[in-house]
Amino acid sequence: MTARRRSGGRAARKEARNEGAGSGPSTAIWPGIEGGQYAPLTNDEIRMIDETAMRVLEEIGVKGATRTCIDTVCAAGGSLTGDGRLLFPEHMVRETLERAGRDFKLFGQSPQFDLDPSGARTHFGTSGAAVHIIDSQTGDIRDTTLQDLYDMARLAHVLPNIHMFQRTVVARDLSDPREMDLNTAYACLKGTAKPTGTSFGSTEAMEDAVQILEMITGGPEALRARPPICVSTCFIVPPLTFAEEALGVIECAARHGIPLKLVSAGQAGATSPAPLAGAVAQQTAEVLAGIVYVNLLNPGHPATFGALPFVSDLRTGAMSGGSAEQGLLMAACAQMARFYGIPCAVSAGMTDSKLPDFQAGFEKGYTELLASLAGANLIYEAAGMYGSLLGCSLESFVLDNDLIGSVMRATRGFEVSKETLSLEAIREVCVGGPGHFLGHGQTLNRMESDYFYPALADRRTPQEWAAAPDKDLLERARIKTRELLSMPAPSHISDKLDQEIRSRFPIRKLAGNSDL
Repeated sequence: MTARRRSGGRAARKEARNEGAGSGPSTAIWPGIEGGQYAPLTNDEIRMIDETAMRVLEEIGVKGATRTCIDTVCAAGGSLTGDGRLLFPEHMVRETLERAGRDFKLFGQSPQFDLDPSGARTHFGTSGAAVHIIDSQTGDIRDTTLQDLYDMARLAHVLPNIHMFQRTVVARDLSDPREMDLNTAYACLKGTAKPTGTSFGSTEAMEDAVQILEMITGGPEALRARPPICVSTCFIVPPLTFAEEALGVIECAARHGIPLKLVSAGQAGATSPAPLAGAVAQQTAEVLAGIVYVNLLNPGHPATFGALPFVSDLRTGAMSGGSAEQGLLMAACAQMARFYGIPCAVSAGMTDSKLPDFQAGFEKGYTELLASLAGANLIYEAAGMYGSLLGCSLESFVLDNDLIGSVMRATRGFEVSKETLSLEAIREVCVGGPGHFLGHGQTLNRMESDYFYPALADRRTPQEWAAAPDKDLLERARIKTRELLSMPAPSHISDKLDQEIRSRFPIRKLAGNSDL
């Protein structure tokens, strides 16, 4: 009797799910779910890090500034030491921070994909500069190509839990730096209508890219109103040294109103202090120097707080992107960004594993969950990355889409109200009712809004799994990846516009459907 009732309940739930879920995104999660529940730093510790960062800028300063940067900062109250270090007095830093950009959006080429990175709203996306593709089936490693980048952008376009796409791999089939920068930017823009990101090695290449962006958006003012790209710039070479070309990129972005991801990526124990607090303090100081500079150039400029202290395995000196310490550091940096009220960009999901295996799963899981629970606004490297950012995997995009969805659901938490406490539902089931909730109306109504169902994760019984032909999760991911890439390519950039762009710039033709 009980078994029959439960079987009927399962069938009712399955029918409701099939009717309500469709193939679109889950209604239990959405871009911008609020985090902030996890706080590794106390308020006193945040103030201590802030005070240390201010002293670093005022007493130690940053070397390697260009003449434009020196003149701009000194005109606002900074000074240059005899050995060429640019000092940022605390009062100047705090006054400039008051007018820093805060309530800005990251725009897609389609408004449905726009992101609001304010408060503790969390979003997940890609990033990196991997130079290898790792074949999960054979273990073979090959160089990354422009086609790989375009295929990854296309995957991000259709996977609902990847909210933005920043360049993931280096197009190693291109040798000319300008051609590589332009093709990288265009492959991202053509592959997805979601907010994109890339980097530029020179001001000249970025100015060319601005012309492409103006063609896509409809002109300079349209670009300034809705820039579909965020430029990531590692403007600091830790410890406390400006990167000259990157300062030029910041100046170019300020001229055109293009959002910036201001990155300082020290490595604890190597290019930043080994104590985690010291690493956070140094990276905070370095990013604040960039925030100050861009806001002196263009007050209110949209720029994210990209303090990214990475971890060294101190036994070898190698980077360890999948370590527990990495998760702690990113959560702490999210707290610091929220302290200043500036949208933050962090890195999580940078497993040290070379393949989508058990190690990859647990390293990606806890680093992404810690960042999300801390309220990190833009969580980069969340999909596809392996080998401490040296490798990338196409099929991992569909696997990580599941993982991210689960992290988002955990971050969301659950509602406690008179309705959800379910007193009357309990009464109906227990007093003269069936004795279970499987077919109850409340269960059917809540199964989509309250629960996230991963697309590929295996929840079959052991018996069902043993009898099934598709036991291997990785093989199912490979099949799904091929299915997605066999679909028609995105068409938000028309063929006519595509031809116009190619006639003016050295943009390579890409295959619409990857021959995987």
